[in-house]
Amino acid sequence: GMASFTFWGWMAIIILADISYVLGYTQSREYAEMEWPIDLLIEVVWVTYLILFVGTIMRRKQPHIYVANWFYLAFILATALLHTFNNLAMPIDLFSMKSYSLFAGTQDAMTQWWYGHNAVGFFLTAAFLGMMYYFVPKQAGRPIYSYRLSIIHFWALGFMYMWVGAHHLHWTALPDWTSSLAAAFSILLLMPSWGGMINGIMTLSGAWDKLRTDPVMRFMIVALSFYGMSTFEGPMMSLKEVNALSHYTDWTVGHVHSGALGWVAMISFGSLYHMIPKLWDTKMYSQKLVEWHFWLATIGIVLYIVAMWISGITQGLMWRSFDEFGNLQYSFAESVAAMMPFYAMRAIGGMFFLTGAVLMLFNSLMTIRQAKRENVVLEAKLAAKLARA
Repeated sequence: GMASFTFWGWMAIIILADISYVLGYTQSREYAEMEWPIDLLIEVVWVTYLILFVGTIMRRKQPHIYVANWFYLAFILATALLHTFNNLAMPIDLFSMKSYSLFAGTQDAMTQWWYGHNAVGFFLTAAFLGMMYYFVPKQAGRPIYSYRLSIIHFWALGFMYMWVGAHHLHWTALPDWTSSLAAAFSILLLMPSWGGMINGIMTLSGAWDKLRTDPVMRFMIVALSFYGMSTFEGPMMSLKEVNALSHYTDWTVGHVHSGALGWVAMISFGSLYHMIPKLWDTKMYSQKLVEWHFWLATIGIVLYIVAMWISGITQGLMWRSFDEFGNLQYSFAESVAAMMPFYAMRAIGGMFFLTGAVLMLFNSLMTIRQAKRENVVLEAKLAAKLARA
């Protein structure tokens, strides 16, 4: 049905996008590299996803819609809106992969970063906040700390996020008032973001011992901590004085990965570890492997982002250093050479993180295999019991 189409359609999009990049077909737009035929497929799959989600909600028996579903609906609707307008393009002809954007120059840059930042805001934030608001209370065995705060979190994010994209374009041809307005909204975003982080962490009130005994809960709380850290760092980097140093450097890479690996991946790992035993009605194959995964992922992320912070700040300082004659003190090649130890540190962090993910894959597959064996044994026992009867 529609659910299968959505799943296989999304898998096809990923494969086609990868093939198109290898063949050199790209719009050269960050987070929107796919050319127009793949964009149209995304549109079809995404609308199907929206129909599935709304249709499921409409069939509910519980009149109240829990806040996690509001975050998911916002994520689906906002991503559809952003994808549609940012990818308005004219193909050279119907049999060509190449197309040109309907926007040009400063307008094109503004549209791209309205999309780019809000893809992060809704695809990589709102969706995973929906996961957080469902799975953290479930794993903690307690209701969300403040439901009222979760509602404020939702509406504040929905209103403020759409305004902040222009902070990616400080010190460019964009009108100054536009990027200043984006910076102001970026700073305002700190309040609801930290409200959501505190709401998630405080859900453990009275059950803090779970952090000592439950590695799945640790994944979720560390994810919330990274969410808080990256949502503090983002507004800080939107300030023009800070941005003058950080822009075009590895600091931005560190910031993005503290969100993508620290927040998005860790909350996903925690949610999957919560779901897999319930879906297959068994226990995880190895709790020790869950522990190992947690520490490998956490140490890996910290190594990665610390390396990028140091290299990014070093890059910014080297690029703006002048000698007594007003010439650049360092060549670009010298700045690249200075980054090598930090890139090695990042590679080690990335290997730690990847190793943890491989352990999770092995643990999950063994859990599913274990569940199938348990079902076979159960069926055999039931058959023997019926035979004796």
